[in-house]
Amino acid sequence: MKYPIGIQDFKTIIENGYAYVDKTALVYRLVTEGQVYFLSRPRRFGKSLLVSTLEYYFRGEKALFDGLAISNLVKDWDTYPVFHIDFNSNDFTRGNTLKDLLDAYVEKWEKEYGFTGDTRFGVGERFAQLLAHIHQHTGKRSVVLIDEYDKPLLDVLDTGYKTKDSNGDEILIEEYNRNILKGFYSTFKAADADLQFVLLTGVTKFSQVSVFSGFNQPADISMNSNYEALCGITEEEMELMFHEQIDEMANEQGISPKEMRLVLKRHYDGYHFSRRMKDIYNPFSVLNALNKGEVSDFWFASGTPTYLIRLLNHTKENLNELTGKYYDASDFVDYRADVERPLPMIYQSGYLTIKAHDRLTNTYLLDLPNNEVKRGFATAIANIKNKSGKSNIY
Repeated sequence: MKYPIGIQDFKTIIENGYAYVDKTALVYRLVTEGQVYFLSRPRRFGKSLLVSTLEYYFRGEKALFDGLAISNLVKDWDTYPVFHIDFNSNDFTRGNTLKDLLDAYVEKWEKEYGFTGDTRFGVGERFAQLLAHIHQHTGKRSVVLIDEYDKPLLDVLDTGYKTKDSNGDEILIEEYNRNILKGFYSTFKAADADLQFVLLTGVTKFSQVSVFSGFNQPADISMNSNYEALCGITEEEMELMFHEQIDEMANEQGISPKEMRLVLKRHYDGYHFSRRMKDIYNPFSVLNALNKGEVSDFWFASGTPTYLIRLLNHTKENLNELTGKYYDASDFVDYRADVERPLPMIYQSGYLTIKAHDRLTNTYLLDLPNNEVKRGFATAIANIKNKSGKSNIY
């Protein structure tokens, strides 16, 4: 079996015979039951592959979906103009990076559709004009897919980096980027009639810091039980897709197939994204483990987010006391990045997860998802302490 390690393009996976865990029934539900969505998931959890899958679906590339669940659900395949913005591969610690990137996207799209935008307007207004032009001249409403939309903020969160605004005044890059995003996302409110579908993915929503104040609030499906398995791998999918590979891995490790499954479960399972508590495995770690035939801390080896390290480096919280406690959802789905209250960012980054739901009090038990996170988180905290010589983390 070929494992798509580091491959996030749906077409590449399908055409080259890589293993693909079929999420297209959920994709169909997503596109037929709503219009504007936001999804939060930890890094390397399949968000980019989801965005890519949606892009090829809306482009009408029917052949790619042959044999998948959605092929039995869609009666009439249609095509739409698709605008995909990917913030993944950019470093936003330079003040002009975000503005230059958005300008380049819109200029490229204007050329593609033969539209001359009014450069007196901001990038968001120009994009709105383009969407209206396309709708008017083709009769098609557009699809907008934005992957890791919050990276321009997370890259500079709590860094103190500065730049100059349009008036030449010095300003924090964090505030500068937030203002640019706020202006750009206001597009979606003005262009509502010209939009068929919108999805934004990220780690955190930043709804409390005005990024979305000009935006029709998206349906946040991050804790929606209908979409808890939209990213990641469920227990059922593990058996359906990788039964033979797990048995082979057990043989190589010299343990029984049952023991091998238990090892994988303890090390990579344990994520829950709704009160229904469906078990979700970390897809990045599972694919790497099956590919290499060994159990290791693959997710942590790929790096701890620098924004989380910065927050943890001067938090006054006792992190041991954060785990094993019940919280109201607002306590850990609060989208403010707060140094004094790191719990929401720790949860959204995948280092804590839901372990139980109390229906009487409507509260959630939070704890470390699995052994990989438990070991890796301890290592990350130790590294912070060693580099600084001291730490508020204990």
